[in-house]
Amino acid sequence: MPDDDSSDDSPENGRSFWSGLRTFLFGEEGEATLRDQIEEAIENHEGEVPRVGDLTPVERQMLRNLLHFGESTAGDIAVPRGDIFAVPSSIDFKGLVAAFADAGHSRLPVYEENLDRVIGMVHVKDVFTRQMSGDIPEDVRVLIRAPLFVPESMGVLDLLARMRAERVHLAIVVDEFGGTEGIVTIEDVVEEIVGEIEDEHDEEPTGMLIPVEDGIWEADARAELDEVAETIDARLGYIEEDVDTLGGLAFLLAGHVPQCGEVVEHPSGWRLEVTDSDTRRVNRLRLHAPEENQPLK
Repeated sequence: MPDDDSSDDSPENGRSFWSGLRTFLFGEEGEATLRDQIEEAIENHEGEVPRVGDLTPVERQMLRNLLHFGESTAGDIAVPRGDIFAVPSSIDFKGLVAAFADAGHSRLPVYEENLDRVIGMVHVKDVFTRQMSGDIPEDVRVLIRAPLFVPESMGVLDLLARMRAERVHLAIVVDEFGGTEGIVTIEDVVEEIVGEIEDEHDEEPTGMLIPVEDGIWEADARAELDEVAETIDARLGYIEEDVDTLGGLAFLLAGHVPQCGEVVEHPSGWRLEVTDSDTRRVNRLRLHAPEENQPLK
């Protein structure tokens, strides 16, 4: 009896998961777009050792990222409001220099009263030039440049085009009420295609969840509660309020931004010890298991 090749999904027969999915959704008459065809070709060669002159695995991943690049919005890739390093317009020049040293960024947003009233940004080159020339301004607002203000819904392709056209590499992402939702730099946009870009000033990344010893974990405050529940204890992920991260959980349990050394109790018995924080947020925590989870001595 001859073999039935109708269900063969091999690359030679031009069938794959993508073509099957397209047929299921649109029927046999559904015509593949160029995007579909490129993604299907990448899928068909997944895991293969590239021949000389072929696309490398890194190039394939970058191409895959590029295919979906236009699907993201400014809100999707923005640095969230809680992680924005900004300075008040009342700051003096010496404080501004110190802020740049602490932040390690080349641009800092400047606000009046609060982050919902960002009035511009300062570039470190302008600060350095003034410092070297001795022309120290009494009011740092003379150094302010205008950033872009863009809605959360703006597509990243449109954002990149505006950044290039207006030669401004920092955008303030605002919500429907005009409040500051986050910031995006041109580096953030490029990283959507090429992946994470680290330079010599970036700190070595620390793991989100690190087991230290029996019943104790070191954790990044940005760790998602879903991941914490899956990795450590399901009870830590159960919360009725709208909280997504460990830092948010610590804030909720304490009723304020807990400071370094402060310990908050979770209803499950877990203790969340803050090991690194500032006046605005928690950065790192140490999780201590409930006593019934501690190993017998």
